[in-house]
Amino acid sequence: MICSSKGTILIYRGKYSTFRLPVTGSSLNYKNRFNNNLPITVTASRRSSSSLPSSSMAVETMSDTSTLLLTSGASGRVRALFSMRELKRLVTIIHALILFILLPFRVVVWRRRTGAVVIRDEKQERKVWSPPQIVVRKRGAGGSESGCSVAPPSVPAAVVDLEVAVRRELAMRRVLEDDGGDGSSVREFSLFPTKRGDTLFTQSWSPVSPNHRGLIVLLHGLNEHSGRYSDFAKQLNANGFKVYGIDWIGHGGSDGLHAYVPSLDYAVEDLKSFLEKVFTENPGLPCFCIGHSTGGAIILKAMLDPNIESRVSGIVLTSPAVGVQPSHPIFTVLAPIVAFLLPRYQFSAANKKGMPVSRDPQALVTKYSDPLVFTGSIRVKTGYEILRIAAHLQQNLNKVKVPFLVMHGTADTVTDPNASKRLYEEASSSDKSIKLFDGLLHDLLFEPEREIIAGVILDWLNQRV
Repeated sequence: MICSSKGTILIYRGKYSTFRLPVTGSSLNYKNRFNNNLPITVTASRRSSSSLPSSSMAVETMSDTSTLLLTSGASGRVRALFSMRELKRLVTIIHALILFILLPFRVVVWRRRTGAVVIRDEKQERKVWSPPQIVVRKRGAGGSESGCSVAPPSVPAAVVDLEVAVRRELAMRRVLEDDGGDGSSVREFSLFPTKRGDTLFTQSWSPVSPNHRGLIVLLHGLNEHSGRYSDFAKQLNANGFKVYGIDWIGHGGSDGLHAYVPSLDYAVEDLKSFLEKVFTENPGLPCFCIGHSTGGAIILKAMLDPNIESRVSGIVLTSPAVGVQPSHPIFTVLAPIVAFLLPRYQFSAANKKGMPVSRDPQALVTKYSDPLVFTGSIRVKTGYEILRIAAHLQQNLNKVKVPFLVMHGTADTVTDPNASKRLYEEASSSDKSIKLFDGLLHDLLFEPEREIIAGVILDWLNQRV
């Protein structure tokens, strides 16, 4: 660019081998308009109208090594090669390239203060750990106490995450210390290996009477565990149903970073595998599934498999996560990206402030003081998986054929009651029921009206066995 007192002249390369500048009027002294110290020579020339529509001015450098075109005025300006838009695009590409290069380093080996080596991968965080002995004391007749030591069943290669081991020990202790209430139930636990190599904590509640009328597989909701439904399971026992509970991946006594779900498809496949085990162990008995919130969504997706749906007599869903709305629409857009880059990150802004789940204060205290209940901010990948399974279900509601009862509180702010209505309206099931409870919140079985809720479920089950 050349600046002078008369104006500004831009240099650019045009279509032709020489450079041209339109000229209006005639002049014989173009050279005298420029400072003689400039390293260019300006000469005037005129082309015929057949070659160019107007006069032009050729500009040559002093070294004669190249020819340049000088333009003056707004009509001849050319956009710079690297505009701000182009620079931003270049920065974005470089940023993406850096992230791509860093992706292999998401598998990080790091050390905790204990000095034990911990390996983080897409499934879970693990460390080499020697399982401790669990000492359980039970009070016998006459007030005497007896102690027993229970060693947690070993996992292949004795690789267990320390944090998982603490949760699993607590879950097992609670089962062993449960005397069955009035003695009508027998509670046991077992560890269920998945096809991926993870270990899930499962438990069962069996009626003392050997004449079982049916089977129930319970699936808890996000951040909780199957043990929270022990009282309800014993009510089912009293009606002749044997009950199984599963802590799905990352929850309760099961493997995985607490409340981190790398994929809800894992939970769906684990449920299918566990149902196969239940079918095999209890031939001839009708089997039902009961799922709460995200557990209900997992059950619904499993029922889209005809091989599973054909062997399940019915399902009961309380506050199912068929419709879930994040606290802000932007999270729906950002979730896939952030979940890929920072899957374990706890996103506090995604939590809905002041979101109640029960109107019973004591139920809330019991829930949030339970070490097996995760009370931290939701992990990004987990939240994204819930949005993903809800979207999948909404696109496949018409494929649901299994008999079902869906129940929802109209004041639920966690999952959408209208989505349950849509499930009822669009499902292809010939046997379907819906119960909406005015003013009730998310955790229906922990509301003050829990006995009414349990009664509705038992009535529905008893009519189908």
